Amino acid sequence: MSPAPRRASDADILAAARAILEEDGLEGVTMLAIAGRVGVRPPSLYKHLESRWQLLRLVAEDAYADLGAAVDRASASVPAGARRRRDSRARLTAIAVAYRDWAHANPGAYRLLYAPLPAEARPAPAVGGAAAAALLDAVEGVVPDGEELAAARTLVAFANGFVTMELAGAFRLGGDIDAAYTYGVAVVVGAVVDRGRGGRG
Repeated sequence: MSPAPRRASDADILAAARAILEEDGLEGVTMLAIAGRVGVRPPSLYKHLESRWQLLRLVAEDAYADLGAAVDRASASVPAGARRRRDSRARLTAIAVAYRDWAHANPGAYRLLYAPLPAEARPAPAVGGAAAAALLDAVEGVVPDGEELAAARTLVAFANGFVTMELAGAFRLGGDIDAAYTYGVAVVVGAVVDRGRGGRG
C-alpha cells in the first residue's frame, strides 16, 4: 500500500512563502517553489489557494500583522507618566525605530508591502490601517484635530524612504547610517510634535 500523500496546512504554506520571500525575493515565491518546500505536488496547493496573487496577498497580510505587532510593542514599551499618558515624542521615536528594525529583520516582506502589485494581490486598506493603529494613536492628541492621518503619513514616508534607500545600498557617502536615521527621526518627530503644540496655542 502506498503511503498517504502529505497534506500541507495553510500555516505550512504561509511559512514556506515567507521563508522563500526572504531567501529568493518576490520572484522566487511561486507555487512550484512552495510546493517543493512543503513537500506536496503543485496542483494540491490549489485546494488552498486560487492563485499566486492570492498567496501574495495572504503573505502581505501576515507581514502587516507582524509589523503591527512590533510597532505595538514599541509603543507600549514607553512608560506612562504621572498623567497616565506616554510621552508622544518617545512613543513616535520608539515606533520609528521598531519600523526600521522590523524591515531589517524581514527585508523581503518589507519590500512586498510596498511592491506595485495588482489589486488582487494587495491587502484591504483595513489591514494596513490595523498595523498603523499605534502610530495613529500616538499622534492623536498631539497634532491639531484633522491632521492625524497627515502626520502619520509624513512619519511613515520619511521612515520608508530612508529604509528603502538603505536596503538598496543607496547610501554610498559613508558615515554612520544608524546615527543618520536617529537624526532624521528626531527632526521629523520634533517637527510633528512642535507643530501640534503651535496649533494648540
